[in-house]
Amino acid sequence: MSELISGIQQVGIGVRNAQEAFSWYNKTLGLNVPLFDDVAEATLMTRYTKGNVRQRRAILALNMAGGGGAEIWQSNRPEPLAADFEPQIGDLGIFAVKIKCSDVKQFAGSQKLSTTQSPEGKPTAWLKDSYGNQLQIVQDNSWFKPKESITGGVLGVIIGVSDIDKALKLYKDVLQISEIVYDKTGKFDDLKELNADKKQFRRVLLKKPMNKTGAFSRLLGNVEIELVQALEGSPKTIFEGRSWGDLGFIHVCFDTLDMDTLKKKCEANGFPFTVDSDDTFDMGEAGGRFTYLEDPDGTLIEFVETHRVPVLKKIGWYLNLKKRKTQKPLPDWMVSTMGWGKVKA
Repeated sequence: MSELISGIQQVGIGVRNAQEAFSWYNKTLGLNVPLFDDVAEATLMTRYTKGNVRQRRAILALNMAGGGGAEIWQSNRPEPLAADFEPQIGDLGIFAVKIKCSDVKQFAGSQKLSTTQSPEGKPTAWLKDSYGNQLQIVQDNSWFKPKESITGGVLGVIIGVSDIDKALKLYKDVLQISEIVYDKTGKFDDLKELNADKKQFRRVLLKKPMNKTGAFSRLLGNVEIELVQALEGSPKTIFEGRSWGDLGFIHVCFDTLDMDTLKKKCEANGFPFTVDSDDTFDMGEAGGRFTYLEDPDGTLIEFVETHRVPVLKKIGWYLNLKKRKTQKPLPDWMVSTMGWGKVKA
């Protein structure tokens, strides 16, 4: 079976001040490469913005140690809304982002965080960003430049779902994030920091090992998606009543290898694309085709087939991938050029 996604390209994070948030992610997690910093109008997303064309500033921050990026998203018009409650694990939608780390205990010590063991038996720690968005620091072994930083970029997300078996049809069967690391039901000690260790959950951790296909596969590394179903109480929908681009985790975006084939497969399995830019869409300094679909609970999943990536914007140097038919990874030196725009913390 051919690969349809390479890894997690980025997670969209709605904030009030993109520059302020970028500074925090740079200083704290080493996400110090603003691959693009763009102001534009989201004309194709009105389905999810109550008919309004939303103007936003977006900074895609990378850590060249490896992992997906943080797309830091500031709505300039209209003002972004926060949820009117504090999301809890098990609420429907993206609850937390998993940040990869080579030594969780060392990082936790530097940030004065408590560590615990995940259901997989690995050390983990909980951390909130400067806007109160929940992050989970997790151990990982897929690195592009391991000496660059003790932390990397995005390894995955924790998604609250109402029915794990329905969600598995999308994430495991269609998207091929197919390795089940654990499928456990009960109470969990690692949720104590979240005041949820006395509650009953079913938790399934899915993993997709680093691809051998895809231009950026060695940079993006492994993928982990953890599905969490609350077995008591009434979970809330994190983005209920709000719009794409509001505060919090907006979407998770997968780097896509064959958009046309993916579209057919998703439609055949009951997950049609709800947004499709069709051809190359100018994303400011980057370019590509992007699409969206909804998981069974309405959580937004984005796919991007990258056509153009900025390297040295001052001299107009871009990586042009549109005519590149092979799915072999780009040479490491070429991917490394994306880090030339690194910003000191």
